[in-house]
Amino acid sequence: MAESFDPTDLPAHVVAFLTERHLATLTLKRRDGRPHVTPVGFTFDQAAGLARVITWSDSWKNKHVVREPGQDVAICQVDGGRWLTLYGTAVATLEPERTAEGVRRYAERYRQPKDRDDRVVIEITVAEIIGAVRQQG
Repeated sequence: MAESFDPTDLPAHVVAFLTERHLATLTLKRRDGRPHVTPVGFTFDQAAGLARVITWSDSWKNKHVVREPGQDVAICQVDGGRWLTLYGTAVATLEPERTAEGVRRYAERYRQPKDRDDRVVIEITVAEIIGAVRQQG
């Protein structure tokens, strides 16, 4: 059964699930309103209330966010019967400090990404999290 979680006050087992190495899907809006769903790695920064996705400037996900900054998006992480969907609004940034933070966090959760000059970070201000993550024990 799905539960709703406060992104600013997550139980330890939810935080643990968000730090395990899992891929997710990012859902954005296309120009015609249809969903664009793409697999991503992402990180969640509870203190900042941000989910971050690293990409590059010519990616479709970046183009969709740049075209409509502040659009509603969803990231969904699934592992068997465990899942979480993070809802929020997205912006893309090329700012070096913000990009470096996104890359640093990605490297901690997954692996060091390839170095690219056109690196972009999509930052999602998370407003709501729902899912089914059972507490162990």
